[in-house]
Amino acid sequence: MKLLDVKNLKKYFPLDTGLFAYLFTKEKRVVRAVDDISFFIRKGEVLGLAGESGCGKTTTGRLALRLLDPTSGQILYRGQPLFESSPEEMRKMRKNMQIIFQDPFASLNPRMRIGESIGHPLAIHSNQRTSEVRDHTLEIMEKVGMSPASFLYDKYPHQLSGGQRQRVVIARALITNPDFVVADEPIAMADVSVSAMILELMVKLKEEFDLTYLFITHDLATCKYICDRIAIMYLGKIMEIGPLESVFKHPVHPYTVSLLAAVPVPDPKFKRMHAIPKGEIPSAIDPPSGCRFHPRCDVAVAECSESVPGLVEVDPDHWVACPVMANKG
Repeated sequence: MKLLDVKNLKKYFPLDTGLFAYLFTKEKRVVRAVDDISFFIRKGEVLGLAGESGCGKTTTGRLALRLLDPTSGQILYRGQPLFESSPEEMRKMRKNMQIIFQDPFASLNPRMRIGESIGHPLAIHSNQRTSEVRDHTLEIMEKVGMSPASFLYDKYPHQLSGGQRQRVVIARALITNPDFVVADEPIAMADVSVSAMILELMVKLKEEFDLTYLFITHDLATCKYICDRIAIMYLGKIMEIGPLESVFKHPVHPYTVSLLAAVPVPDPKFKRMHAIPKGEIPSAIDPPSGCRFHPRCDVAVAECSESVPGLVEVDPDHWVACPVMANKG
């Protein structure tokens, strides 16, 4: 069953230009953050959305929860069009759709105690009494490893460590018992040891709460521990998407191959077989024609600069937007 179905999604941000340019420039310049992408997430699975910084991952996650409205395209949540839902319908759906923000310190109100921050969504979306909200908050704090919960309940964000703050935003996302969670680089702000514990915690909570994750990351190594499928994103486009094992063992798109080759290997004698892509990442304001990756690609042909490649199935449920490599396979 498809829990989330994304169809031809686009999000363009207009450039903040001066009044003179706004009045007299015929063509309005935009940042093409997300540019015509389609994918789906099945209930109970974890889809990893990976790519370099600035490729549109976070914007996609915010669109998936309708924290942003799209330029065009559609998202179906349990078959219901998300962007056509009324404010009242969205309010009801919010209980089941939550987000774990990348920077826990920035996403927490410095003037709210930890217990209040975690319990606030439950107070909004339920009719529970204050004492019931507190009891439920203490329970979820214990489940995410914030122990003793009664001691930490009255602390402020600045009084906690980075790992504890990350657990706070996880607890806040789960307090309403959602079924879909966007995890926006949930371990980016934590050190290595804490990151491992948080990943382990997220896997445990997924099973306990029957969660479906959109797991946004720039670190492909972390995907191996939590993701069922993975989508590789570059400059607003999805380059490759498929089962994790298939994409990791048999990457097809040259960009995917380069990303996997850049994953650190704990062996000082290890020699890399693939070179880093040449050049710099183009601007999302004026992206290259055709395939976005073709100016940096070693296997590009004339066709790559002329037409935008669509996703082609190369293996069961494994899709690639590269006609050159797809034809070779």
